[in-house]
Amino acid sequence: MDLFTVGSFLFFTGMVALISYLLTRKEDLDTHDGYFLGGRSLGAWVIAGSLMLTNLSTEQLIGLNAQGYSDTIAVMGWEVGSAIALVIVAFFLLPRYLKGGITTIPDFLEDRFDFATKQIVTILFLFGYVFNLLPPILYSGAVALNGIFNIPEAMGVSRTGGLWFMVFAIGTVGAIYAIFGGLKAVAISDTINGVGLLIGGLMVPIIGLFVLGDGSFTNGFQTIIEDSPEKLNSVGGSESPVPFGTMFTGMLLVNLFYWGTAQHIMQRAISAKNLKEGQKGVLIAAFLKLLGPVFLILPGIIAFNMFGPGLKPTDAYPRLVTEILPTPLVGFFAAVLFGAILSSFNSALNSSVTLIALNIYKPYFNPGATDKQVVRKGKMAGIVLALFAMCIAPLIDKVPQGFFQYLQIVNGFYNVPIFTILIVGYLTKRVPSVAAKISLFVFISIYATTQLVWDTGIHFLHILGILFVACTALMLIIGKIRPRETEFELEQKAKVDMTPWKLVYPVGLSATLAMIIIYILLSPVGII
Repeated sequence: MDLFTVGSFLFFTGMVALISYLLTRKEDLDTHDGYFLGGRSLGAWVIAGSLMLTNLSTEQLIGLNAQGYSDTIAVMGWEVGSAIALVIVAFFLLPRYLKGGITTIPDFLEDRFDFATKQIVTILFLFGYVFNLLPPILYSGAVALNGIFNIPEAMGVSRTGGLWFMVFAIGTVGAIYAIFGGLKAVAISDTINGVGLLIGGLMVPIIGLFVLGDGSFTNGFQTIIEDSPEKLNSVGGSESPVPFGTMFTGMLLVNLFYWGTAQHIMQRAISAKNLKEGQKGVLIAAFLKLLGPVFLILPGIIAFNMFGPGLKPTDAYPRLVTEILPTPLVGFFAAVLFGAILSSFNSALNSSVTLIALNIYKPYFNPGATDKQVVRKGKMAGIVLALFAMCIAPLIDKVPQGFFQYLQIVNGFYNVPIFTILIVGYLTKRVPSVAAKISLFVFISIYATTQLVWDTGIHFLHILGILFVACTALMLIIGKIRPRETEFELEQKAKVDMTPWKLVYPVGLSATLAMIIIYILLSPVGII
């Protein structure tokens, strides 16, 4: 373990922690909004930075680059396709969330349908976070840092022992941010780490192209175009992890759920100081997502051209980093990676605490609880969840999976089902609560059958798209047969200024146009 690497890692990590502490030490964390929503005071750049870092972690840095190495840049649908979803969030969903004054996404479902629907969705969210988000984040992060610092050799322990050590190190630091610092500490640390991630993440493909081109950036890119042009084809075929057709079916729905409904993501946007800053922050994130393929997929393609096809795909990105980065930069990159891991972990943990405290503890155990009591119980729940995730994470090593695709498939059990009832709830006035419950049951049951029992041969994203249409139709039919007694009206409960950003539509349309141009350039009619 190189001492210079360790020193630079500790310096950058400590600097982020110090700045986050100094900027939040005077925050009132005993109030409902202060702890769970950062006092509803987040600005556009903090929102954008936090959205990006919450989203990015080692599952993507290693997982997407592995797919870039073994497949093509068509997997950029997960990144570039997010831009259109974020535009729709800025145009449609965020104004309605802020108008309703919600703290958690299920809050709206209680107003629109009933308390039972809210609680079912809360449980689905918690299932996803506790079993399919927190442990994999810790595990994949531990694997990456274990390799960079060579923990087993440094500590004289086995690989498994090194994993346990790193999991508890990451989990403990993340829990301190999320449990004791509240959302604002998480968001500010995310923003600072976001700057580091952009610098560190972009360093890898830039230096990689210079190395591939024997000192020439242009020659490096030309090498890829000449030797593996198929790698730069954004139009995925039927054998691709992301067939192009899925961009218009399940991919769009998954991205809409993630950026517009997932609690740990939207909690940043609904913490905006006003609608203008919220819309601005979401659209800044849309443009930043267009850069995703540069540091999340291109390094994998560079590794393919540099090392050939013989590597295990998940080893491609770590090996490229080790081969091309000068030793002084390895510690900085490790700190950036650590920040990305922490961001995803503490964001998911903070949102889990929010759901447990506000949607489970208060209504079921202490309806008359003060804000201070709710926050205290939330912190206790957070400690339990963090310890649970830390104990589960190393066990994932016993059943190695292709993480990124696997996680997306499992997320399908709750993401699009929840988005379906939410969007029908906003777009209709007479569909009753029973329709939401039936839709959730039918959607999840059929999807589970297609993934666990009956292999249809249809891509899981297409299945999600088909079920979305079917369950939406089912809810509308139920609404015709057994409508609500009264029409639903979204009440004005806004706690911030609701003046929209005057540039929201031109900027949103510009992001959409930029996404289309990127797809055209990286297609058979473009540069390849």
